[in-house]
Amino acid sequence: MKVLVIGGGAREHALCRSLSLDPDVTALYCAPGNAGIAEVAELHPVDALDGDAVARLAARLDAGLVVVGPEAPLVAGVADAVRAADIPCFGPSGEAARLEGSKAFAKDVMAVAGVPTARSYVCTTPAEIDEALDAFGAPYVVKDDGLAAGKGVVVTEDVDVARAHALSCDRVVIEEFLDGPEVSLFAITDGTTVLPLQPAQDFKRALDGDEGPNTGGMGAYSPLPWADPKLVDEVLETVLEPTVDELRRRGTPFSGLLYAGLAITSRGVRVIEFNARFGDPETQVVLARLKTPLAGVLLASANGTLDVLPPLNWREDAAVTVVIASHNYPDTPRTGDPIDGLAEVAAQDAPDAYVLHAGTRAEGDAVVSAGGRVLSVTATGKDLAAARERAYTALGRIRLDGSQHRTDIAQQAAQG
Repeated sequence: MKVLVIGGGAREHALCRSLSLDPDVTALYCAPGNAGIAEVAELHPVDALDGDAVARLAARLDAGLVVVGPEAPLVAGVADAVRAADIPCFGPSGEAARLEGSKAFAKDVMAVAGVPTARSYVCTTPAEIDEALDAFGAPYVVKDDGLAAGKGVVVTEDVDVARAHALSCDRVVIEEFLDGPEVSLFAITDGTTVLPLQPAQDFKRALDGDEGPNTGGMGAYSPLPWADPKLVDEVLETVLEPTVDELRRRGTPFSGLLYAGLAITSRGVRVIEFNARFGDPETQVVLARLKTPLAGVLLASANGTLDVLPPLNWREDAAVTVVIASHNYPDTPRTGDPIDGLAEVAAQDAPDAYVLHAGTRAEGDAVVSAGGRVLSVTATGKDLAAARERAYTALGRIRLDGSQHRTDIAQQAAQG
């Protein structure tokens, strides 16, 4: 089959890498892509938020499957436009993608479905904000109701910082703080059948020791040796299936990737948030461990045939990914800096370690930075310690002026 992937970040590079290794994929396209994706897929320009333009491109390429990577096109209804052109599409409708596009909508779905989550208030006025902050107390959790590229959440002990962020949002969700470690669990669904993937943990803070501002994610690892072996089954039963069932009951079935961000609290599993697409950087480690060819799974979701799919096969290996970010990220990042050392990683570390591009572009024969998160250095190994060592060894070969990365990704888990 011919596959078209929409997007241009490390998540899309991870998807394209897995699809390029699938023997059933006869042609692979990505729009708009990036400098790394160009090595495994044919790139095409497109406005990823223009559903009609995406559908026309898919038709011109004779794509048998379109995979929409980022959240903004999904919320904008790009998957609807592709399906309206009678082309199978992996990704939820614009209406179902409100599960990520509006935190207030997600809270309503969870309340009706009986999904465990933090108590919360939806606020639109300064008075409501002050009342909610006072009701919950510190630490304060303040979430922009809309899409914010992973940076719309502030968790702080400082009420003035919390209030300032809340006032900067048109509509805001203020909720109780959830203690305990966080887990990301992806599930592929066709609106009826729910197929959970392997859990991962990501690192949202910019600096070592979980210090600094929230980012889109600075690294991730899988599996989670410390997690309850029954965690996936529990989340499937109490979170994923009830949510999918409720959306179907509402007449807006969710087909695509349902991402549950979870807190493993002293009172049990609680949902922090839902996303409507593969998460970045967790996708990098989850797909590194997936043995089952990817295209058939995504197509089964698009076609509503997940119920007849054989069980997924997973590698025993662990996987770690470390994000290299540009100077000044997550504030306004510096771009246009040349990236050196990519060929050295390919020559000396592959296939156990490799580089997935996030914010890059080609300038002649050179690759330069073009975003905040620039690269995801990903590695596998017999355990987390081995995977971690390979990832950081490969990372050490890469040179990007002013770049930053965390040095403690998966460190605690690897030490047991």
